[in-house]
Amino acid sequence: MAGAPDHLFNLRNNFYLGAYQAAINTSDLPNLSPDDAVERDSLVYRSYIALASYQLVIHEIDDAAATPLQAVKLLALYLSSPENKESTISSLKEWLADSAIANNAILRLIAGIIFMHEEDYNEALKHTNAGGTMELHALNVQIFLKMHRSDYAEKQLRIMQQIDEDHTLTQLATAWLNLAVGGSKIQEAYLIFQDFSEKYPMTGLILNGKAVCCMHMGNFDEAETLLLEALNKDAKDPETLANLVVCSLHIGKSSSRYFSQLKLSHPDHVLVKRASSAEDNFERAVQSVA
Repeated sequence: MAGAPDHLFNLRNNFYLGAYQAAINTSDLPNLSPDDAVERDSLVYRSYIALASYQLVIHEIDDAAATPLQAVKLLALYLSSPENKESTISSLKEWLADSAIANNAILRLIAGIIFMHEEDYNEALKHTNAGGTMELHALNVQIFLKMHRSDYAEKQLRIMQQIDEDHTLTQLATAWLNLAVGGSKIQEAYLIFQDFSEKYPMTGLILNGKAVCCMHMGNFDEAETLLLEALNKDAKDPETLANLVVCSLHIGKSSSRYFSQLKLSHPDHVLVKRASSAEDNFERAVQSVA
């Protein structure tokens, strides 16, 4: 019905901005339609996944659940342990080959997220590129930026702006693109995160966004303050720890503790992989001249 209230607006917004516990806490919404109830449940379970409560999601979603929830369960299985990855991807490919469910927006979104984690960006885009929801368009922006194709990311952003310029995901995608483009666009990205911080409760996502902008502008002391505030909210958040490593190096402080935490809690993080690759190259260089 046109003009009907969007019962899930606050829940979605909390999820998009990284206020995962708030999303869970405010999810008890009465009189939802069946479709809205499934979307609500998928957002709640994805919030639990973001908080690393994988087993709760795996145990609570049974085989009788709707396709979007089954897809969310696959994401929990994929992230819960490295041993699950191969079988999860195999199941995902089976589902995507089933014409009865392959076009489900949440299944396509989860496929995009999993293949992006695998750094198989072309496979991710096979399932996300057609868009259809704001989340799929926002994921496309992220994938294109990972591929260093800001031109394609900008095309996706234009589609989002045509649908709803003020949407939280449109604003976030604008900030991501501005950060990738750099230069004078960094200040614009900072203002978007600043606007979020004035409108909504401060989250790790908003704090990290502001901090990354500050680092790009050379304001490392302000960045450190923001990142330490983010660390107080979640001591294991990989982006906070990675940004603290970079920030500490720039202000001449030791980054070893943050790096150790990152290595222990997120051994697959790109910064950890790059550091170990650099160490291996150094070892090989030393051996070659020894």
